[in-house]
Amino acid sequence: MDRLEELFRLVEEACGHPPGSLERQKRLTQIIRLTSGKLWKESSPFYQDALQQTWLYFCRNLCESTTGQAYDPKLGSIVTWLNVYLRRRLQDFYRNQQRQQARTISTNFSQSRSGEDAEILDPVDNLAAEPDAPPILEEIRSWVETDSDGELSCSHIQGRPDVTCQVLILKRLPPEVGWKELSIEFGLSVSTLSSFYQRQCLPRMRKFAEKEGYL
Repeated sequence: MDRLEELFRLVEEACGHPPGSLERQKRLTQIIRLTSGKLWKESSPFYQDALQQTWLYFCRNLCESTTGQAYDPKLGSIVTWLNVYLRRRLQDFYRNQQRQQARTISTNFSQSRSGEDAEILDPVDNLAAEPDAPPILEEIRSWVETDSDGELSCSHIQGRPDVTCQVLILKRLPPEVGWKELSIEFGLSVSTLSSFYQRQCLPRMRKFAEKEGYL
């Protein structure tokens, strides 16, 4: 008997016993052991939570439609059914993470303030650094590097065409360069750099984030 036939047999046997019974639980456990190694895997921080939700969904909906559509062997294998659900849950976790990051960006924009001794709050300060950078960070980086309309590279500190929004935003993306280091690098005060960054660069980043639906 191959794996598919064995899984089909176990499903029939599990569903032949009442919900919550020891016999059904035994067969559900056997099915989990046979399928767990075949499920979608990734290294995201919320994978284990999504996987636990998937197994809970499996136990509740294999035989009966308790919290969702019951498994139908005519539509595909157990593994396919579980993988579809698992990836949807991962997408849900991911969307929630994006919404939280968008709220962080919005809050940081509203709280931003200038001054040499003040803490400078960037919209990307709370985003993870590479290699696990979220798409919003990668999209910001791509937008800044491309600068398709030349707006970022044309916006610069007066008398310093080398210190542009494009340069400063890239410097401040994770892993960001500190303001004191930038002050030394460009020979300008922290207050001059931070004031320009918040007056000219942050509004452009906010506009981009709003356009992309992150705010």
